[in-house]
Amino acid sequence: MGSLFRSEEMALCQLFLQSEAAYACVSELGELGLVQFRDLNPDVNAFQRKFVNEVRRCDEMERKLRYLEKEIKKDGIPMLDTGESPEAPQPREMIDLEATFEKLENELREVNQNAEALKRNFLELTELKHILRKTQVFFDEQEGGVNQTTESMTRALITDEARTAGASMGPVQLGFVAGVILRERLPAFERMLWRACRGNVFLRQAMIETPLEDPTNGDQVHKSVFIIFFQGDQLKTRVKKICEGFRATLYPCPEAPADRREMAMGVMTRIEDLNTVLGQTQDHRHRVLVAAAKNLKNWFVKVRKIKAIYHTLNLFNLDVTQKCLIAECWVPLLDIETIQLALRRGTERSGSSVPPILNRMQTFENPPTYNRTNKFTKAFQALIDAYGVASYREMNPAPYTIITFPFLFAVMFGDLGHGAIMALFGLWMIRKEKGLAAQKTDNEIWNIFFGGRYIIFLMGVFSMYTGLIYNDIFSKSLNIFGSHWHLSYNKSTVMENKFLQLSPKGDYEGAPYPFGMDPIWQVAGANKIIFHNAYKMKISIIFGVIHMIFGVVMSWHNHTYFRNRISLLYEFIPQLVFLLLLFFYMVLLMFIKWIKFAATNDKPYSEACAPSILITFIDMVLFNTPKPPPENCETYMFMGQHFIQVLFVLVAVGCIPVMLLAKPLLIMQARKQANVQPIAGATSDAEAGGVSNSGSHGGGGGHEEEEELSEIFIHQSIHTIEYVLGSVSHTASYLRLWALSLAHAQLAEVLWTMVLSIGLKQEGPVGGIVLTCVFAFWAILTVGILVLMEGLSAFLHTLRLHWVEFQSKFYKGQGYAFQPFSFDAIIENGAAAAEE
Repeated sequence: MGSLFRSEEMALCQLFLQSEAAYACVSELGELGLVQFRDLNPDVNAFQRKFVNEVRRCDEMERKLRYLEKEIKKDGIPMLDTGESPEAPQPREMIDLEATFEKLENELREVNQNAEALKRNFLELTELKHILRKTQVFFDEQEGGVNQTTESMTRALITDEARTAGASMGPVQLGFVAGVILRERLPAFERMLWRACRGNVFLRQAMIETPLEDPTNGDQVHKSVFIIFFQGDQLKTRVKKICEGFRATLYPCPEAPADRREMAMGVMTRIEDLNTVLGQTQDHRHRVLVAAAKNLKNWFVKVRKIKAIYHTLNLFNLDVTQKCLIAECWVPLLDIETIQLALRRGTERSGSSVPPILNRMQTFENPPTYNRTNKFTKAFQALIDAYGVASYREMNPAPYTIITFPFLFAVMFGDLGHGAIMALFGLWMIRKEKGLAAQKTDNEIWNIFFGGRYIIFLMGVFSMYTGLIYNDIFSKSLNIFGSHWHLSYNKSTVMENKFLQLSPKGDYEGAPYPFGMDPIWQVAGANKIIFHNAYKMKISIIFGVIHMIFGVVMSWHNHTYFRNRISLLYEFIPQLVFLLLLFFYMVLLMFIKWIKFAATNDKPYSEACAPSILITFIDMVLFNTPKPPPENCETYMFMGQHFIQVLFVLVAVGCIPVMLLAKPLLIMQARKQANVQPIAGATSDAEAGGVSNSGSHGGGGGHEEEEELSEIFIHQSIHTIEYVLGSVSHTASYLRLWALSLAHAQLAEVLWTMVLSIGLKQEGPVGGIVLTCVFAFWAILTVGILVLMEGLSAFLHTLRLHWVEFQSKFYKGQGYAFQPFSFDAIIENGAAAAEE
């Protein structure tokens, strides 16, 4: 099979590169993204490798670029992103890049330091301006006639001894200090002054109306001006210490009014000069950042490419002559020629005359798993890989999941209206995917929706199809072809009898509705849910059994590809026979019942004679004798049914010891014949489930230590019991298709009956307003509950059906992913890490 159904064939290669050409060749391979290098120096410390200095230089350049990016974002300057990816610079260009980044960083740091110093000076002058203004108001009040208050304040601050001494020495002069403090610290500052100075100071404060900018972090802070009067040097020292403790800033304030006015004029002049210088500094800083923003994205790409190249070169080994680098790498077999062309281009770019050598190696290691994907299949492959990465060359469920996943989802979510909403949302994301992909966001929920846009679109389309089959659109039906039931009663009889029923013999035309369900079932009363239950329950079992059989058939492809004859004969065939003879037979009974029995038929094939499929299946497994049928009815649905059922159960039970014992006994016999304990390639999970030792991955297979016979018997016992019991539980698990479909339909009907129908019953202009409000409420509930919440529930149940019920039949998922050296992946991961 092609690579669509299996992972790519991989080869382990050895690569020889001349030292001068190694950088250019690795750069070409990074652009290609098809080579996974192995670390040939696992025991060497990261700081002792050959190119550690170059990696450190790249780290330093990245640090400088992140600093530039932070400053650019702080100023809100848009960064130019053309979407193009420049080539990795040559090693000699690193010096030019380092010089450019060093110059930009130093220039920007110098500008920032100067701007911070200017802003600090501006803040001090602004605070001094407010101090001079507020204190002038206070002194003007004193000189304007409030001398009594001042005298009383002076008397309060002078002690008795000072007053006696002052009588002979003349009038007492009060000292004062003025400053600025943060407004939230002012109450505590005032209390501390009162307690520390014992009430012998007088505080006057006034708020600064406009917030001031903190030069350190650029935050806006609110401050207040204060002036403190005191007497004596001791109180002066105490007041200054308290101001220092509360981080209040003190400024000189002259006592003479003329000096204060002169200082205020000087302060205003200096503020105007500072404003001019600050503006010029900000303009210069803005020009530097705008120039850097034009190239910042490209610089990041170049530096990350250089760093990735040197990091990869650190994985290589040096030969004895120190002139050749040796690497080992996994490559897809189909891309070896493409890789060789890339190596040739790198050699020509470097000017080397020695061509690179790429040799295939023989190995017993299991290669990585590489599934080629595109934007459509990528999301489906991610669903499979979330369960486990496929083992090498194991059957890949992703191509089949493209159909089965949205279909099983739609069986649970089937509604034409809800499916249309989902499909339109998915289609909108698909149509706008280029623009939406360019708008990178940190919103994980949106990233999940956008990544699964094709899944959402297909789930919506399939839900529209099943909605047509169910004839269900927002809990109502579409009467496209006209009902095939007709009334044989007059209108008054119908209106007066709520429990009136239609008879299939007289009221049914005999031909089924052309497509989907007849719309008459939407208006049915008591038997509507009974009919839907019977129909959806049976199709859930039918789809489930077919899905599981398909999973078992997929294991046949694994066994045949890996030439695993023992597992093919003694695992696959008994498993398939067991599933067919029991559960597929039950599905056939459903179809026989639908075909032979009908309400329009006479006995023995009337509706009353139709047996219960569940009871029939239980009697079959337990070998019970069926209960006597009603009069004129037959016990069995077809001739020889009892004999066939007994035979099927016996054969199915006989398959169990074959699955349990055949393979371990054959392995034991083979070991005895070879007289080796143990022999290679005889057993283990790998051979049983899909990863064999005979695959052609790079010339060898997985050479693993084999299990002992006791472990083989235990493993086979667990595998057999799990399959037999799982066949029953997995079949019952598919009934979730019926349960969620019924729940979805009932919720839609509740919303229509309890919400929208209220608005539809209103009349007149007021009714239009009520209907608009009710419709908006109904639409919100429909999208929020029925589309989002019910859609998420159906999605998770579908995921479980694929992971457990389907993939457990053939898929081991014990491989490891192919992680090639790719510039695109490295740059994308680097950008995501930088945003975090």
